[in-house]
Amino acid sequence: MKKKSNERKRKEHIVVISSGYFAPIIVALLLTTFVVQGYGVPTGSMENTVMTGDMLWGNKLIYGAKSPQYFPFTNIRIPFLQLPAFAHPRTGDVVIFDWPGNRDEVRPVDHENYLKRCIGTPGDTVQLINRVVYVNHRMIPFPPNAKIETVTIYPKGYPDPEIFPKGSDFNSDNYGPIVVPKKADNIKLNAEAFQKWQIFIEREGHSCELHGTSVFIDGKPVTNYTVEHDYYFMMGDNRENSLDSRFWGFVPKQSVLGKAMIVYWSWNPDIPIYDLPQKIASVAWNRIGILVK
Repeated sequence: MKKKSNERKRKEHIVVISSGYFAPIIVALLLTTFVVQGYGVPTGSMENTVMTGDMLWGNKLIYGAKSPQYFPFTNIRIPFLQLPAFAHPRTGDVVIFDWPGNRDEVRPVDHENYLKRCIGTPGDTVQLINRVVYVNHRMIPFPPNAKIETVTIYPKGYPDPEIFPKGSDFNSDNYGPIVVPKKADNIKLNAEAFQKWQIFIEREGHSCELHGTSVFIDGKPVTNYTVEHDYYFMMGDNRENSLDSRFWGFVPKQSVLGKAMIVYWSWNPDIPIYDLPQKIASVAWNRIGILVK
């Protein structure tokens, strides 16, 4: 009888110890999945608001936190759950999101999180005139820490072949006007509009083909398409050195991950971690604790 009692106590002791280890892990996983998560900044596209090497916390709860959308360490999409949103991205918010891929890609080769400033929300008309942003014909001031390196501006009428949408006469300094799609918008389709909207429609999960002068979606001839999701237009604060919605298009609502909050650490990302003394010496102490806005 005593032996059984000791065995039971041993098992209970193991359970207590195990719960002491696993409970914090589960809480941490829930927090990073649904509340906040850390993100590193590998490029200078948001300078000088956010600098290369900054590490920041993102608020995942505000826009409706999601469970993971990809199988770990792959680009394989999986079903996900989403909590109700407390708010939606607004013009001026610094937003973390899943990169939709290059302009001519339906899916990106590499799954990456991007950080940009929301410029246009669903239904907005976005335009850049000589690098000045207008939303719904209202001028949007430059962000306080936006980076402008040169005074040379590409004039209107000099199209950039890499710009979005394909075939437009826009460039990065004189862009648009372009309307950010919203759910239930009706897009007119013909041979001329096909190259502009093909990848967009395929990203929404449909085949889109041109046969002669007729557009076919999922094998059926169509003259219009109904948008299935809300979208956003994102730009970097380093306007001359940012690949953003001007080059790869709109960001769907379901790809939005969170809102940037605060820089919690910053150091030189080019110094390898094994060179610890130099790595520590590169810490930008003046950046720690800065609110991202």
